[in-house]
Amino acid sequence: VAIALRVRARSAGAAGLWRAQRRQRSTFDVAVVGAGIVGLASARELGQRHPSLALAVLEKEKELAPHQSSHNSGVIHSGIYYTPGSLKAKLCVQGAALCYEYCDLKGIPYKRCGKLIVAVEQDEIPRLKALYERGLQNNVPGLRLIGAKEIQEKEPFCRGLMALDSPNTGIVDYKQVAQSYAEDFQEAGGSILTDFEVTNMEMAKESSSQSEAGLKYPVIVRNSKGEEIYCRHVVTCAGLHSDRLSEISGCSPEPRIVPFRGDYLVLKPEKCYMVKGNIYPVPNPRFPFLGVHFTPRMDGSVWLGPNAVLAFKREGYNLLDFSAGDFADAVTYSGLWKLVLRNLSPGLGEVYRALFLSAQVNQLQKFIPEVTVSDVWRGPSGVRAQALDSDGNLVDDFVFDGGSGEIGSRILHVRNAPSPAATSSLAIAKMIADEAKRRFEL
Repeated sequence: VAIALRVRARSAGAAGLWRAQRRQRSTFDVAVVGAGIVGLASARELGQRHPSLALAVLEKEKELAPHQSSHNSGVIHSGIYYTPGSLKAKLCVQGAALCYEYCDLKGIPYKRCGKLIVAVEQDEIPRLKALYERGLQNNVPGLRLIGAKEIQEKEPFCRGLMALDSPNTGIVDYKQVAQSYAEDFQEAGGSILTDFEVTNMEMAKESSSQSEAGLKYPVIVRNSKGEEIYCRHVVTCAGLHSDRLSEISGCSPEPRIVPFRGDYLVLKPEKCYMVKGNIYPVPNPRFPFLGVHFTPRMDGSVWLGPNAVLAFKREGYNLLDFSAGDFADAVTYSGLWKLVLRNLSPGLGEVYRALFLSAQVNQLQKFIPEVTVSDVWRGPSGVRAQALDSDGNLVDDFVFDGGSGEIGSRILHVRNAPSPAATSSLAIAKMIADEAKRRFEL
């Protein structure tokens, strides 16, 4: 709590810090755009490796980690689902171990409450066994298949034929983790500039009045207020706006980000005894999203869901939130329509469940039959930055790239960092720091 309060105080004063620093320092060796959990972890790692460099984090909001890092289920994933050999698989397993180690070091509370992936139909059992084999290939610790009796020993209210038991899965408050990363970064001398929405990046002209800075710090980064900083290199970790930042820097807009909102239900406090750990469905490879699940939270509550529906605003957490620009970007992208047409029936089902609470509860009753509509409230929502290619395929793995030309060679874009990015944040940060060293010759 003390850590969180200190970082809140620092982040609240960061805009003032920027105004004071503008006269003293407007030049940085590396600027990281985006103060979400991945951006802050990356800045922290760069600061630890290169203490002599001047580093900054630029965040468009007035607080830290306000979007995906604060609007997620809080699960520390173990790495079961991901394709063996993929970055997701490698970084999730590494990242979970690093996350637990970091939380122990910093005194950040977490619970290693475990997870059951539960087969409720016979045709799900082969997929569950295949998932078990995949988890073993990914070196996920402690995995085992259990039968109906053991399911009820672990989760007395859960019904299922067989389950994959993942004891290394946990829960944590990722906003608190992100704030702790920010404190580490600032204590090492890094600068966090909030209320700094990046709208333009270009190479400095040697003939400008800033010629001295332009020679050593040739990349100009401007914000929506016309303020600017000079830097040598840029790393973007912009989540929901990663494609736009890539485009304004002259790099490729692909893959495109399409926002999907996930709405949660919340178990009423007097019913939370029905869930001890995470309870997940067996994923269906024919559908693009995982399906509803039961997620205990650090505050003692239990979240149920989420569904997945197109958001009409990239940071639109409510049903009626709308941005004409964000909506137009989504619906004019051919990749979205190809995805929709391939998944029309399940997509309409998601919309139906978003509108009718009883429909979402019906899905939950497959696992805990005792849950009723009267046991739940509508809860919070999150928006997933889903990367799509032009053929309508979900970009499943992490994507890191830069560009060509003078400015493109000075930028590293984190293009796609979906779940389990929070779990993987420290491992992702190490990879980004490695790549930054190689590309930028730090």
